[in-house]
Amino acid sequence: MSGGARNAKRRQQAEREARLAAAGIRVPQSKADKNRVPMIAAGIVIALVVVVAGGWYWFSTRPVTPTFTATASGAVVTAGTGPVVIDVYEDFLCPGCLALEKRDGNKIITALNDGKLTVKYHMLGLLDARTKPAGYSTRAADASLCAAAAGIYGAYHQKLFNVQPAENSAGLTDDQLVSYGTDLGAGADFAACVKGTKNDAAIKKETDAATSAAGLKNQGVFGTPTVAKDGKRIDINASGWLDTVLAGK
Repeated sequence: MSGGARNAKRRQQAEREARLAAAGIRVPQSKADKNRVPMIAAGIVIALVVVVAGGWYWFSTRPVTPTFTATASGAVVTAGTGPVVIDVYEDFLCPGCLALEKRDGNKIITALNDGKLTVKYHMLGLLDARTKPAGYSTRAADASLCAAAAGIYGAYHQKLFNVQPAENSAGLTDDQLVSYGTDLGAGADFAACVKGTKNDAAIKKETDAATSAAGLKNQGVFGTPTVAKDGKRIDINASGWLDTVLAGK
């Protein structure tokens, strides 16, 4: 190779090294360094995969913002205006209800937002005895009915499950229940509603009806969560149950 050709090759190499250095990549000078380059590159690729996968998981599990409307009658909140109607019986202390919310909450809210679904949420005090002092289930159900009147039911429903207290604890205080609603935009009368007892009788009546022989109990032992359509229980153990219901099957 002539001296001119060698000089040209050196200039090209120097320019390449300068570009790599500007990009923050150290140019390997030894054989050992050169062998490390593929390992470093592989590490970068793995890190990118982890970041992308983590980002996908975060976006796929972040709560969907409720935009549907909801109204309360007695202890039943009717959410959405879709043609497919289901009944959901739940208790805000119920671990199974929390599991259902985590798995299917976003799907349900999306169907409600899109006008495909109507959900009749039956507010129950089924697990009142499992807090000390007793009664948290009814107080939380009461607060959710107040949230429906305040126009924040969807977001409040999400919040109460996100902060679900443990069984055999004291449960959330009335002040906490008020604070969560206020943070979500409830008006000044929300506090008085939550701290009152005007919904207690309706909640007890709904709980008694759900657990009576004339209610869903006649289809087996009743518990929360229970989902029904046209008075018949839906098997919610299958993760695709909502798609099946929306498809009219």
